[in-house]
Amino acid sequence: MKIAPIYRESLNHEGVDCRIVHTGQHYDYVMSEAFFKDLGIPAPDFHLGAAKGSHAAQTSRIMTAFEKLCREEPPDLVMVVGDVNSTLACSIVAKKQHAKLAHVEAGLRSFDLTMPEEINRMVTDSITDYFFATEQSAVRNLLREGKDPKNIHFVGNVMIDNLFHQLEALNKTDPNLFPAFALKKEVKNYVFLTLHRPSNVDNRETFEAIASALNRIASDTAILFPVHPRTAKMIAEFGISLSRNIHFLSPLGFQESLFLWKDSLMVLTDSGGLQEETSALGIPCLTIRENTERPITLEMGSNILAGTTMDGILDSYARGLNGRAKSKAIPKWDGKASQRIWKALQRTER
Repeated sequence: MKIAPIYRESLNHEGVDCRIVHTGQHYDYVMSEAFFKDLGIPAPDFHLGAAKGSHAAQTSRIMTAFEKLCREEPPDLVMVVGDVNSTLACSIVAKKQHAKLAHVEAGLRSFDLTMPEEINRMVTDSITDYFFATEQSAVRNLLREGKDPKNIHFVGNVMIDNLFHQLEALNKTDPNLFPAFALKKEVKNYVFLTLHRPSNVDNRETFEAIASALNRIASDTAILFPVHPRTAKMIAEFGISLSRNIHFLSPLGFQESLFLWKDSLMVLTDSGGLQEETSALGIPCLTIRENTERPITLEMGSNILAGTTMDGILDSYARGLNGRAKSKAIPKWDGKASQRIWKALQRTER
């Protein structure tokens, strides 16, 4: 979702030969390959196939495969996005192969070192050449860490570039083509849920508390829940019992997911991206986490940080419904972040 607008914009710039590398980190078909078609970008030029395993095993496999690729076809610049294991692995390899490194979504911090993503963010930014920040808090974090101001570029949010692109495409799409169309029409008023973060679903006590809150919400309002493969596994393993009014869906492509959540009463999520996208559209969002690396969504968006306890989630849910808070315009979240990224790179690389 983050590379799609960057790749599309690269086609508008002479002298840019942009290759897509799929590391294989997201190994479920619907969670990876299906997205390429949905997002309107070509199949990857390279597929590393580094899939399952622990964080260390996955990172090492990606590093080994990407190092081989970089030796065979040396890049001038490697661009990484976000904070996943692929981001960290490819960043380390790029620098050891003497390529320039650009990090999109640089500087975001949760200040929670128990989060694997926070480690990935910090290590990646420690060796990055060009920092592309989504919000001013990220700029401040990078400056506080001693990064050179001339290499920090406040460009906005590529997730919002993609969101606007997909909204336009959705308006031209027949909704009857979506498998969930009939369910959306039937339930009318609903909450949209995503849940996949290991700290939430891999811990039985935490998952049971979240499930209890979800069941209380579902006693009044239907919940549409595309179930991540990891979450499905832990529901079965822990024997988590969920209300019949929580409608399980298969993992969704971006457009069908957007088709559902854009008209929801509220989004419940532990995702980073949905915090941003809901804020851009003014949809109330409840983040089921103890912290967020995207504070702008709390300050100016429609996001509420709920924690992971049953009482915290239910109290935040009530506040969100009563407030129906509308987002203020977030600076540079205007669909033009990718344009700013390529302009900045072409200026610095001359």
